[in-house]
Amino acid sequence: MPIHPEIEEHLQSTPQVFGDPTEIPPEIMRQFYEAIARPGPEVFSVKNHVIEEHDIPIRIYYPTKSVAPLPAIVYFHGGGWVIGSLETHDEQCRSMAKTTEAIVISVDYRLAPEHPFPAAPNDCYAATCWIADNAEEIGIDASRLAVAGDSAGGNLAAVVSQIARDEKKPEIIFQSLIYPAVDIDLNRWPSYKENANAPILTKALMEWFFQHYVGGISFTHNPLAAPIRAEDLSNLPPCYIATAEFDPLRDEGMAYADSLREAGVQVEAKCFEGLIHGFSGLGAEIDVARKARDEIFQVLKKALS
Repeated sequence: MPIHPEIEEHLQSTPQVFGDPTEIPPEIMRQFYEAIARPGPEVFSVKNHVIEEHDIPIRIYYPTKSVAPLPAIVYFHGGGWVIGSLETHDEQCRSMAKTTEAIVISVDYRLAPEHPFPAAPNDCYAATCWIADNAEEIGIDASRLAVAGDSAGGNLAAVVSQIARDEKKPEIIFQSLIYPAVDIDLNRWPSYKENANAPILTKALMEWFFQHYVGGISFTHNPLAAPIRAEDLSNLPPCYIATAEFDPLRDEGMAYADSLREAGVQVEAKCFEGLIHGFSGLGAEIDVARKARDEIFQVLKKALS
């Protein structure tokens, strides 16, 4: 099917300012991403904190006042490991907390090229461990801890799940990967050719991200950069993977679901027809994107109940 009419209408009314991504400095991209952030719904409380031993800022979203500990979702924002912040995904995290009725903790991991691979996965794993270790103080039920992320954040959620399995801590009971980037080989997947010039995310932009993050293809087979390349995918947490029809990352996301399933992991995967990369971030503006995002959040809610 074609791109959904609601998405198409939004694209037609939104100026395309990036042009050739290889000509734009990361700082300018970051400023634009921050500028288009939308306000989110009210939640009971939002607290900013810095994990001092690692100097990692986090933002904690409390959906409601609760005496009993609540389940928690550690969230890693998208942005190609180069752009994105607590602010760019504030609306999504607020909506996630409100819908799932879980505490959401957004992690402001270090960005490339100033801090290239493996700074991001190191930060994300360290933050997840700290959150689990401080569950009582935060108000979390440590036995109901999930990780989630979109795009590059989906990559990081998958990587953190693998590290936690190998290190035997912390216990993660679910992973939600929203149009994740799980590979670094842009020539391996047909969707990179089919959607090379797709809205929001193009093949050229992914090349730009990879160049800043890993400096080329030298880490193609490193599972900390490309989790689909891990030799062992068994004994990972149950997983939900959402992909979009008009997204270069579509095929690798669905392939990762297949690989997890073959390794005995409980997996649910869905390709949202007519949608594009980044649809979760459009949930505050476009009804079809909101419905898709709510579907993803409801799966998370059920997994943590």
